[in-house]
Amino acid sequence: MISTNDVRPGMALNLPEGLFSVVDYQHVKPGKGKAFVRMKLKNVRTGAVLDKTFRAGENVPKATIDRRDFTYLYKDDLGFNFMDGETFEQISIAESLVGEKADFLAESMTVRIAMFEGTPIDIEMSASVELEVTFAEPGVKGDRVSGATKPVTLATGRVIQAPLFVNEGDVVKVDTRTGDYITRVS
Repeated sequence: MISTNDVRPGMALNLPEGLFSVVDYQHVKPGKGKAFVRMKLKNVRTGAVLDKTFRAGENVPKATIDRRDFTYLYKDDLGFNFMDGETFEQISIAESLVGEKADFLAESMTVRIAMFEGTPIDIEMSASVELEVTFAEPGVKGDRVSGATKPVTLATGRVIQAPLFVNEGDVVKVDTRTGDYITRVS
């Protein structure tokens, strides 16, 4: 248990409604009456946002989230398979939990998996990843318009917009949050 006065954004709370992450926290002291705490909470499993008010000093159950590094191995019928780097234990995570992050997962990539009571709840990737371009239309000679882009296919199957000079076989750095091209890696 933790006092509502000690809660900060980013903490996880195990409320009766489910597991929530604190998005926003505001301590309010009205001119008349007792102080209270207004929180914006995000359900970790569903993504739904909830506004909840607590009395100041009230105890709420704090959730302990275990974050460990795992290596991505492969995808099969059960989902995405990862291996713990310390214990060599393998876990399978459903495709619904991985979501769009699957477009940036390459074999042998290290990701951080957040677990609550032994169950994976989120996959945290680095801000950018380096992936090989498996298909790109050749750039037309003389077509050097500043800022022009073309679609290229990455090793994971994701199609992104990249500058005309990017060719098949190049390795590019991609932002995992937006899916945008950052730079070509030499």
